[in-house]
Amino acid sequence: MDRVTVYIVFIIASYLLGSVPTGIVVSRLMGKGDPRKSGSGNIGATNVGRTSGKLAGVLTLLGDVLKGGVPVLLSLIYYPESLFVSLVGLAAFLGHLFPVYLGFKGGKGVATGLGVMVVICPLATLLSAFVFIVTAALKKYVSLASMLAAAMLPVFMSFDPRGRNYVGMGVVVAVLVIWKHKDNIKRLVAGTENRIGGGKK
Repeated sequence: MDRVTVYIVFIIASYLLGSVPTGIVVSRLMGKGDPRKSGSGNIGATNVGRTSGKLAGVLTLLGDVLKGGVPVLLSLIYYPESLFVSLVGLAAFLGHLFPVYLGFKGGKGVATGLGVMVVICPLATLLSAFVFIVTAALKKYVSLASMLAAAMLPVFMSFDPRGRNYVGMGVVVAVLVIWKHKDNIKRLVAGTENRIGGGKK
């Protein structure tokens, strides 16, 4: 196959991997049912952890991170061109947000975006993770912490030489993460958002 064909196949494979609904797979393997029918109805690690137990949540988080990180790592090893790497990362990320296996109704992309970005720009990702931890500790809202961390990611990337070629990708990821949290934003404003440890605002 020529290089263009390889690129297309790689990008499609990354999307299909990103589309794998880790939360549903983990929950069902553990005999906990479909997370879409419990809690917030989301397939991500937070809801899976709440509805199926901490172990299920941790396994979902790990799986979602890996399905973003692995294709990006492979692309950096074999074809380390920033445009191609960006397209591979976005394909995996979009697969999680709009999975073909679930009628294009997926998760919020935080963990898969983390997997993509930690491979591309670990320093900026580490700083965003710090923002997440501090916000979650102070405000007790996973959703708010996720959105702030996502918003700061492209800012941190712009100061890191390793991440500057990927700032545009970081902006796309941040915008989509925040957009997927639109219902959380409404609940935060209304004071009905779930807090870490239970309870409302």
